[in-house]
Amino acid sequence: MDHAFEHPIDSFTLPQVRQVPAGRALVWLQRGWADLRRLGLTSLGHGIFVSGFGVVLLALSWTAPYLVPAFAGGFLLVAPFAAIGVYALSQQIENGEPVSPPAAMFAWRRNANSIALFGLLLALALIFWERVAAILFAMFYAGTAPDVNHLTREMLSSADHWPLLVAFFGTGFLFAAAVFSLSVVTVPMLLDKPVDVVTAALTSLRCCTLNPGATLVWAALIAGLCLLGFATAMIGMVVVFPWLGHATWHAYQDLVGQVDES
Repeated sequence: MDHAFEHPIDSFTLPQVRQVPAGRALVWLQRGWADLRRLGLTSLGHGIFVSGFGVVLLALSWTAPYLVPAFAGGFLLVAPFAAIGVYALSQQIENGEPVSPPAAMFAWRRNANSIALFGLLLALALIFWERVAAILFAMFYAGTAPDVNHLTREMLSSADHWPLLVAFFGTGFLFAAAVFSLSVVTVPMLLDKPVDVVTAALTSLRCCTLNPGATLVWAALIAGLCLLGFATAMIGMVVVFPWLGHATWHAYQDLVGQVDES
C-alpha cells in the first residue's frame, strides 16, 4: 500500500524523540556488535557484497583521482539505504522472530514507495556530490595526476595543494553534515513504521538537534570506522558495514518513541 503521500497533515505530527547522553553512541555500537556476533555469516554476507561493490568502484576511479573522495563520500551517502537488510535482521532479533535472511532482503516492501523515494533522493545527492567534487578538482588542481598514488604523493609533498584539500574537506563536511542530519534514523524508521519520507527525515533532524552530543559522537564513530574500512582496501568494511547497520537500528530504537499510526 502506498504510504508515501497518505494523510499529508497527519504525517507532519512527528513522533516523540528521546534525549540521551553523548556516550550513548557507544552503547549502540555494543548492541550492534552483539547482533553481528549472533548472526555471523548471515550478517557478514551484506558486508562482503558491499565491500566487493566498493572495490569495483575504487578500481574504476583509480585513474580519475577526483572520483576517490567523491566515491568515499558517496559511499557514506548511500550506506543507510544499502543497509536495509541489516536493519531488518536486527528488527527480527528484537521482535523475537526467527532470523530469516529472505524476509530481511524484502523487508523494504512494507513501505516500498517511501523507501524507494528516499533511495532516489540519496542517489541524487550522490550525483550532486560527484559533480561538486569534479568542479572543485578542476578549480584547484592544475597538475596532471595519472593515478591515486601520484596524487597522494603530490598532496603530501607540496603545500600548493592545501587549497584543494581545504575545499574538498570543507565542502564535503558541510554536505555530509546536512545529509547525516536528515538520514541518521530515516531508513530504519521507514522500515519500521508506515510513515512518509518527510516525517522520517524531520524526525531524524530532530534527533540531531535534541541530541547534539550523542549524534556528533555517532557521526565521528561512523567516519572513523568507515575510514578504517577504506584504509584496508575495503576488507575491513566486511565487518564495519554490518556492524554499523545493526548499531544504527539500535540508535533508532533508542532515540525515537512510538509513532502514532492512527
